[in-house]
Amino acid sequence: MIYGHVKTAAKHSTCLARYVGKAVFLAAGFAMMASAAARAADIPVAVAANFTAPAKEIATAFRAKTGYTVALSFGASGQFYAQITQGAPFEVFLSADEARPKKIDADGLAVPGSVFTYAVGKLVLWSANPHLVDANGMVLHDGGFTHVAIGDPKSAPFGTAAIQTMKALKVYDQLAPKIVTGQSITQAYQFVASGNAELGFVSLSQVVHDKKGSEWIVPQTLYSPILQDAVLLKTGAQDPGAKAFLTFLQSPAALKIIKNYGYDTKPAS
Repeated sequence: MIYGHVKTAAKHSTCLARYVGKAVFLAAGFAMMASAAARAADIPVAVAANFTAPAKEIATAFRAKTGYTVALSFGASGQFYAQITQGAPFEVFLSADEARPKKIDADGLAVPGSVFTYAVGKLVLWSANPHLVDANGMVLHDGGFTHVAIGDPKSAPFGTAAIQTMKALKVYDQLAPKIVTGQSITQAYQFVASGNAELGFVSLSQVVHDKKGSEWIVPQTLYSPILQDAVLLKTGAQDPGAKAFLTFLQSPAALKIIKNYGYDTKPAS
């Protein structure tokens, strides 16, 4: 009889273990599904690399105010344009120029009337060496350096502005052999920050709070205005969070953050 009781208890123990194991498995599955659902609820936003720091700060403020979470992806505007035309599931695009959002609108991939300028970028010649770049950018004429970094002008508007600046200063031909090109303005900045290039043309927003390097803020008369436009993509047309994010981007709270990173918020008249 004792053996029978032990056998029955063991059987119950095994069933209980299977039940508990199954419950744990199901709970884990539900947790994974909930996590996936939460990620799916994020608002996917493509952001020009130069706007990385302010975009992160704005997204944090937006979440605190509305409860919506923004999934930010950073890169070159040209690359994002190509991805969006090929079906990338972004709902909002913050470009580093005005041309690509307008192209997206013309391609029928944007919500009509949703394009607007959220920031005006400023180009700066910057070096991690606090003594290299002078207040007037004469270092470009002196040529006492081996490499100057820029973003790829084919996909990064700040790269185009850098080329325009060097040509306006009539130093492009002599500096062309020294140019190293990053895929984005972020990579151009990394080339300079790491010392692989002594100086480079980057976005003011990337170094506006830097206290160690040297810089020359390039006069905006030397390059075409860098009007950075935002657009609501058709993939986000039915997402109230995507619409709310673009509304927040134009709010006083967001504009304050944008200005704090060295951008203008309206085109020069």
